[in-house]
Amino acid sequence: MADDPHDEALKALEDRIAAVKRANAPPRRADEHYSMANSAWRMVIELVAGLGIGFGIGYALDLLFGSLPWFMLLFTGLGLVAGVKTMMRTAKELQDEAMRAAGKDPVEDEKRG
Repeated sequence: MADDPHDEALKALEDRIAAVKRANAPPRRADEHYSMANSAWRMVIELVAGLGIGFGIGYALDLLFGSLPWFMLLFTGLGLVAGVKTMMRTAKELQDEAMRAAGKDPVEDEKRG
């Protein structure tokens, strides 16, 4: 059974398939090392967007009701809270992704800690 002639043919086929996969592998992206900077910019944009949207809504309500600056202050604060919450969700996604890359299960880690 160990001297099966098909084993050699299968091994040769597997070697050929592996060689073709290596030859056809996509090239590494030159900008992969910028992924952390991209994540940081994403979080900054989420925070600024939350502030901007809150400010815009508050300013519009103040103009509508003539109560400048109360709604603007309130909604800018709510926009800040929403931006921080979105940033925290993004940070959690990045942490889970890093844990999966390290071979750990983020759900199990959450249950333990």
